[in-house]
Amino acid sequence: MEQPIPPVAQTPAPKRTGWIVYSVITTFLLFLSVLANFALLALLLGSGTTSLEGTRHHRFEEVYIQGDTDTHNKIAVIYLNGVISGAYDGEVSDEGMVGDLKAQIDQATEDKYVKAIVLRINSPGGEVVASDAIYKALIEVRDEHHKPIVASMESVGASGAYYAAMGCNHVMATDLTITGSIGVIMESFTFGGLMDKVGIKSYTFKSGKYKDILNPTREPTAEEKEMVNTLIMEVYEKFVGIVAKERKLDVDKLKTTLADGRILSGNQALKGKLIDGLGYFDDAIAKAQELAKIKQAKVITYRAPFSFRHLFRIFGESKASKIQIQVGPTNLPKLQNGKLYFLPAYMFQ
Repeated sequence: MEQPIPPVAQTPAPKRTGWIVYSVITTFLLFLSVLANFALLALLLGSGTTSLEGTRHHRFEEVYIQGDTDTHNKIAVIYLNGVISGAYDGEVSDEGMVGDLKAQIDQATEDKYVKAIVLRINSPGGEVVASDAIYKALIEVRDEHHKPIVASMESVGASGAYYAAMGCNHVMATDLTITGSIGVIMESFTFGGLMDKVGIKSYTFKSGKYKDILNPTREPTAEEKEMVNTLIMEVYEKFVGIVAKERKLDVDKLKTTLADGRILSGNQALKGKLIDGLGYFDDAIAKAQELAKIKQAKVITYRAPFSFRHLFRIFGESKASKIQIQVGPTNLPKLQNGKLYFLPAYMFQ
């Protein structure tokens, strides 16, 4: 009788964890390598290193718009768009809106081939200090470096944007441009009555009686209102004084007529001598060539190069949906409580 064959013992299959660990480590090292290359690229593009010709690499790249590509002569177009502020999206830094504009102005000034600048404006104005900083940067180029600057106002060039345009040699608008609005505004609000209704009390501890001026939990006193209005009028006097000086107008007459906060069309501004002429962007380019005394020019603008820091900011932005309750238009600039602005009153909320 045949003996039964004993079953062969099954050897457990070896665990295949080694290749998984190897893959994870390889992927991680590859990611670090890509990250390092991005960092190196950002450093090379954003740094102020010296080229073979000995000229400094600037912060912005040149972008061709139009014109003669065979000439060395250039006209630099710098854009002033949106509400004028020292920040982007609430972030105050050297690379904010004013910082970028001043950097572009400096780059155009240092470039010997840039014969003129066109400031292309589509802005209702904005913060007082930011508007003044742009104006000062422009008059430095105009008066000290003697490069002509033409302001080309498009849909709107009002209040703080008009203030900034006073630093240009020549100011142009279209006949339908909204401009003017020479004045200063500060917004405040109170919700003390609502607090009383719901039983909420506010306690303020302060070192002086004016330390909580414009406190939204209470009504301002008559003395506080007078104090704030005095500050506003001081800033207004500077604004209207600059307009009178740059436009060669009588300051007292200006205060009682066009500098009362009213908005104007381009046609009305021309009649009131607030601008030098009517025209569109191409007309501003032609005027810049005329002032620079050149017949041909390559029209360029500036573009910020790749920034590794900005890449991290994009990836770091929260994509979570937000619940918002909005009454009225959604695209109007919002004023910060207690901050001075050069803005038309109808363009804020």
